[in-house]
Amino acid sequence: MEKKMNLSFIASLIVGLGALILAFIVEGGTPSGLLQPTAALIVFGGTLGALGCSFPISNIKRLPKILGVLMSNQKQDKAAVLETFIELSNKIRKEGLLSLEVVLNAGDYDPFMVSGLQLVIDGIDGENIKKTMEIKLENIMERHEKGYSMFEAMGGYLPTMGVVGTVMGLINVMGSLSEAADLGPKIGVAFIATLYGVGSANLIFLPIANSLKSIDAEEVALKSMIIDGVLMIQEGANPTLIRERLKGYLEDEKESQEIRE
Repeated sequence: MEKKMNLSFIASLIVGLGALILAFIVEGGTPSGLLQPTAALIVFGGTLGALGCSFPISNIKRLPKILGVLMSNQKQDKAAVLETFIELSNKIRKEGLLSLEVVLNAGDYDPFMVSGLQLVIDGIDGENIKKTMEIKLENIMERHEKGYSMFEAMGGYLPTMGVVGTVMGLINVMGSLSEAADLGPKIGVAFIATLYGVGSANLIFLPIANSLKSIDAEEVALKSMIIDGVLMIQEGANPTLIRERLKGYLEDEKESQEIRE
């Protein structure tokens, strides 16, 4: 698995925020006019409080780590996994099943694959191998869901907190109606809270949730491919059958055609 900085997400975020700020400036506003600490406190502080009421603190502590997963673009190389299973199958046919143990200890393989193949080496039957690996996959999916669901929740709380901040600002405005000259700026400041809530939800938190879902789907597909490959190794399938079946997991048709025959 190759890890690189997720430049696409960062660039898209900059483009989105930049477009909003540029449009605001073109309409005669100034960047400093968008900075309202009180509105930020209401919106983001209120959202954090709502998040703490919705999820256990153990999940919330994982937020920095989850963001780290998003920021490092993890390339799921299914073609490499396919080639690995073909190579292992050929090795077993030549040297026997126990030769896998030496190879797995010496190589840098996916831990999920290693744990499955170790069950094969230990002589566990296919049904139990499948159940064991599927349970591990379900645990991975559950952990991922806990991560992206927090960002989805924040994406829902933020617009509401923005409206709350705006209402609180308008309450202050209504209390100073006698100062007519100051009403315009005060109303503008009140609506900054709505901008913070709606803007951050739709430009930051909901896109983060969707990106994490995409990463989860890619990993689940890779792990499902590994389960299938491990079971075929356990069954003693020949390399040709392994190649043809696992090629079905490759989404890129060109990538599939380039698999060595």
